[in-house]
Amino acid sequence: MVNFVLRRLVLAALVSLTVLTLAFTLTRLSGDLAISIAGPSATQEDIELVRRSYGLDRPLLEQFFAWVSRAAVGDFGESFFFRARVSDLILERMPVTLTLGLVGLSIALVVSIPMGILAAVRENTWVDRVVQLIAMLGQAMPGFWIGLIMMIFFGLQLGWLPVSGTGSWEHYVMPGAVLAFSAIPALTRLTRSGMIQALGSDYIRTARAKGLSRFSILFKHALRNAALPVVSIASVQLGFMLGGSIVIESVFALHGVGFLAWESITKNDFPVVQAVVLVLAVIYVGLTLAADMLNALLDPRLRG
Repeated sequence: MVNFVLRRLVLAALVSLTVLTLAFTLTRLSGDLAISIAGPSATQEDIELVRRSYGLDRPLLEQFFAWVSRAAVGDFGESFFFRARVSDLILERMPVTLTLGLVGLSIALVVSIPMGILAAVRENTWVDRVVQLIAMLGQAMPGFWIGLIMMIFFGLQLGWLPVSGTGSWEHYVMPGAVLAFSAIPALTRLTRSGMIQALGSDYIRTARAKGLSRFSILFKHALRNAALPVVSIASVQLGFMLGGSIVIESVFALHGVGFLAWESITKNDFPVVQAVVLVLAVIYVGLTLAADMLNALLDPRLRG
């Protein structure tokens, strides 16, 4: 188990370093940052002053290692637009994004697991086909379009839910449901295939021969084994939700990390963009690592 953990930690560190390097490189490839910061009406002297003030006149490799050394201790510099520490901005906005992601994942699990079980129990029937059709439609529809439709119908016409803001739990229902749409297809299909495989195994036949109830066979024995891959996919989907929250937060005006990233991109605030990309990537890597550890605890065969 120790070797398994060490291998996963090394892999996680390498992935994080790769993302850090890409985040730094892509912001530099977007153009001359000094010109973007100084503005279109700045003179050449103003641009050179900005370049010296922010250390943009130093070699790229020196800038990179300086940023890595600061980022390693949580210092992402200061925002050009907000005039505040980037780490403070992210900490202030992160609760909104985490709440949105957890609400979306909860909705996805509550919907997809029963659908997957139902499709497996009614394999190759009209019920199975309907479930797969719903999953396919959920994957095909873009999130921003679903969000706009829900805002018009549930927010404006029916008045059931607020269309923007973060004042109460009701503000997270619609954006959470939109995020869930992206995860439901994968979780449903995985639950269905895992349940079909489990229900056809020898230990389920033995359980039926012993006269165990249908409920006990489905939820105590079959689902327990079918849930192993669902754990991994659920953690990955949560990472996708956090990373993809920039669109949903912009549509519903939720001032989380995703909305902060969108604001920073429009304002050429590259310290914030770099930090947001890195933080979300590290969270994603951490979730994947946690899922690997949990799967290894549940299934000792994965530790080899």
